[in-house]
This record gives sequence, C-alpha cells and structure tokens, in this order.
Amino acid sequence: MACWFSTTAIGPDLVRVWGLTQGQSAWLTNAVQVGFVLGALAASAVNLPDILPMTRLITWAAALAALANAAVLLQPGFPGLLLARLATGVALAGVYPPALKLMATWFVTGRGLAMGLLVGALTLGSAAPHLLRALGGGLDWQLVVAGASAGALTSALIFGLAVREGPHGFARATFDPRQTWAVLRDRPLRLASLGYFGHMWELYAMWAWFLAFALAAGQAGALPFGDASVLTFVVIASGVLGCALGGWLSDRIGRCWTTAGMMAVSGACAVLIGLAWGGPAWVLALIAVIWGISIIGDSAQFSAAVSELSDPRLVGTALTLQLALGFALTVLAIWMLPHVAALLGGWRWAFLALVPGPILGAWAMLRLRRLPQAARLAGGRR
Repeated sequence: MACWFSTTAIGPDLVRVWGLTQGQSAWLTNAVQVGFVLGALAASAVNLPDILPMTRLITWAAALAALANAAVLLQPGFPGLLLARLATGVALAGVYPPALKLMATWFVTGRGLAMGLLVGALTLGSAAPHLLRALGGGLDWQLVVAGASAGALTSALIFGLAVREGPHGFARATFDPRQTWAVLRDRPLRLASLGYFGHMWELYAMWAWFLAFALAAGQAGALPFGDASVLTFVVIASGVLGCALGGWLSDRIGRCWTTAGMMAVSGACAVLIGLAWGGPAWVLALIAVIWGISIIGDSAQFSAAVSELSDPRLVGTALTLQLALGFALTVLAIWMLPHVAALLGGWRWAFLALVPGPILGAWAMLRLRRLPQAARLAGGRR
C-alpha cells in the first residue's frame, strides 16, 4: 500500500523539480483515487472478487501496482505521470478489497480485530513514503518511489507463495450484474455504507493534505518532531494503534458503538487541530496523534459489518462496491480541501470542511444499531 501515497509524500519535491502547480500536485493523489474507483467498480460489476481465487488476484494486482508506480521514475511528463498514478489505483483495487475478504475467511470470532490489524497494515504502508522521504532528507524523491515499488513486489511474492484462503471460505459466485443492485437495495448494507462514506469523506483528505498543514503550521510556530514529514508519518502511522483498538472494541462492545465513537473523536480533532495552531508543539502533536488514531480506527469495522450483513455469496462484491463508492467520495474531498484553505487564507481552519463526514457517519451507524439485522454483527454485539 506504500504505492498509494508515494507521490503525495514527495509532492513538494515534484513541485520544485518538475515545476508542477498545487492543483497538479493534488491530482497525483486523486488519480490514484480515481483509478481505484474505476478498478473496484469494474471488479464489482463482474463479481471478480467472488469468482477468482483471492490470492491469485492479489498477487498479480500487487505486481502491477509495483510496475505502475515505478513508471514515475521514467519522468514521463505530467500526462504520463497521471496515467501511471491512475494505473496504480486500478491495480490496488485488486489488492485491498480481496485482502479484506481473504482475512474474513480466517476468522468468525475475532473478525473485527483481525480486520483492524489488516487495515493497520494498510495504514502503516500508506505512511511509509513519508518516513522514506524524511530519511532521505527530502531530497531523493526517487528513493521514495523505488522503495514503494519494492514493497509492492515483496507483497506479491508473499501472496503468491505463502498465503492461502482460510477454513471459513465463501461460496463462489457466477457473473450476474444484477447481484450488484441486490447489494444496493439492502437497507442494513446501505446504512453501513453510509457510515463508511462519512468516514471516507474525512480520512483520505486528511491523509493527503496533512503534510501541507504541517508545513504551514511549522511556519506559524514550533513544529513537533522538528520536521513536517516526520510529523506526518507519526500521525498517519499512529493509526495502527487505532485499528487494533477499534478491532478489539468492536468485538466487545459492538461495531456500531465503536464506529460512532471513533467518528465522534475524529470529528472533534478536526475542529481542535486549528486551535492548536501556533501554540505549544506538544499540544499540536497530541491532538494530531489522537486524530491519526481515531480517524482510521473504525475503518475495518465497516468492512467487517458488510461481511456479516451481506449474502455470503456476494461478500467480495459488496465489499468492493462499498469501497469503490467511498473512494469516489474521497476524490471530491481531496480536490476541495486546498480550495477551502485558499478561501480561508491558509490551512489553519481548512479541516473544518471535513467535520460533516463523521457527523453523518456516526448517525448512520447508530441508526443501523436499531435494526433487527444488526444482531448479526460481531456475534450479537451491535
């Protein structure tokens, strides 16, 4: 998953070296989002995650992601760069959704924690390019790109040689586009997806633009850890703790309570982070790390909920469709946020635009908790 933000982490370098505008830099991230959406929608339309063996699909998709990401090293110009990032997103649509389904085949009890740890791996991978950039002193952008591709190739080897499906497999589906509409008509799945959409409105826009926020905050006062890339890595990587905590809580107090609670905390942090601007560095660091923990801590639980609420034959399709629509929403949020910052005269209060997402998401999950079908969540823990 390091391929996802490989160019986001080196955005300031690409702006300087290639003469990109701020808008062009934003589309380096958004192209991956668009590619992921297109790949996921195509996969769900033909029920690909429910037809092909998951390990084979992930192996080839991870290898393709590594190659598409490495194409950035050829410096193909901005149109070629966008195409490479688009292809990276398409490839990652064959990695992340099937991996969630694959994890579900290994767990019935404890599925929430298991998926939480999987999304924790996604979080750490997404943060890794910021660490590589910090270790490279912000100068060697090629190191970041090459390191991300090396990680993807390593994962392809792991899935191809060492991973198999678990004992709690799902029945194989046959191609039928009508199955996608059956997923959309199910009210509990719609509410779980609405909760996920609120979560996604906040998550990727924060991940994509926190480096810009940190650079601006450093000019206004003391910067935690003394480096914007290090701070960004710490904030995003702290989500690993949130994923584990969210999984543990979800299996004990319920999916709906956990997701609603996490979104309440993350929404509050989106408000408070602006108040810490220019203040003591430790206050900014504390709010930022709590935000990093809470903003991703509920993510896996939406997928766990879908795996429990949907028709067992269509788990892969339901997961892929939910992710595709959620990531489509991130394209708008990522594009919008720098415009909000420009409108407000800087990054200090820009994250306020993300607050409606967790509010809507928490409402949807609490509504889901009241439905009788919610008894299927986490062994009856709603």
